[in-house]
Amino acid sequence: MSAREVYADYAATTRTAPEVLDAMRPWFEAGFGNPSSVHRRGEAAREAIEAARRQVAGLIGASPEEIVFTASGSEANNLALQGVLGSARGERRRLVTSAIEHPSVLETARALESRGTPVTIVPVDERGRVRLDRLAASLGPDVALVSVMWANNEVGTLQPVEEIAELARGAGARFHTDAVQAAGKLTINVETLGVDLLSLAGHKFEGPPGAAALYVRRRTRLIPLIHGGHQERSRRAGTENLPAIVGLGVAAERAARQMASGEPERVRALADQLLDGLLQRIPGAVLNGPRESRAPGIVNLRFPGVDGEALLHALDEQGVTVSTGSACSAASPGPSHVLIAMGLTPEQAHASVRFSLGPGSIESDVQHILAVTPPAIERLRALADSPARRSA
Repeated sequence: MSAREVYADYAATTRTAPEVLDAMRPWFEAGFGNPSSVHRRGEAAREAIEAARRQVAGLIGASPEEIVFTASGSEANNLALQGVLGSARGERRRLVTSAIEHPSVLETARALESRGTPVTIVPVDERGRVRLDRLAASLGPDVALVSVMWANNEVGTLQPVEEIAELARGAGARFHTDAVQAAGKLTINVETLGVDLLSLAGHKFEGPPGAAALYVRRRTRLIPLIHGGHQERSRRAGTENLPAIVGLGVAAERAARQMASGEPERVRALADQLLDGLLQRIPGAVLNGPRESRAPGIVNLRFPGVDGEALLHALDEQGVTVSTGSACSAASPGPSHVLIAMGLTPEQAHASVRFSLGPGSIESDVQHILAVTPPAIERLRALADSPARRSA
């Protein structure tokens, strides 16, 4: 094991920032209280939640009452899809989504379809960009909701969400975007974007795990997933995770400051340096996804002749933490559905690795990755070409 540790899996999760932890701690200790209680402790807890709601709303240009707190980005996506389609009336009952969505969207779509909801899956091109012509052709008076993620979690491709929102609006449908990989990295204004629902998760921008939110535009009908209480304006029942919600609010406010200071551009420059260095040093390496219009920090490369999982473990031995795809799909033995949808073969998909940089990344991290990755790949290729392996 290398003495040097480099974390390059920020698309999976980030650390919780010290100031976020500091803000959360009092609510675990002397300040604890149930926000639904009417005594002073309850009022203080409720005020803390509403302050966090204002902070999250400020990050995306929303009104506080349009923010629904959830426990994860996956729950926010589920609430968006099941909530809107559960309230659908008349012939407008169909869901339109893309082939490269997060599993929390695609598997929810499959579950809805099994219960009778019509679902249309729109293909993407070789860069992972939704085929707008096919999307437009799929829209009609029976579509209730269009759901397309903003920044892909595996290859980083950015979708033209404003154009998609306009297409959906023109068809009389609601539009949801999974912005879990975009929030805290890209400037978001829900009014400018024209979205009706937007999901985000705090642990992607140095907030705590277990705290996320769904933006729901005013007058958007939404059936709750969880019943049994009046919390979140009766849109999500259950006692709130007070410390985590406070942490999410502080992380949102902190992310806004970080973006204003140019942090995403710094991370993007490091990722471009990493991309160029790996392409120059490793014969046959290919970028999956676009060079431009990519989320800051995400670099997904395929290395012909190498098994991605074997490379992940080889790099782990050198102190470099990477991923072969979505953390939520890590237990799936099959190739990445995102890469397959982009036209890669299963063999090419299995030869791919995602490096993702973030707020803790520095140039020496990039240099360490560039130092240890080429020899690791050379060893794995030599092993794959060995007579013993060929005769096995």
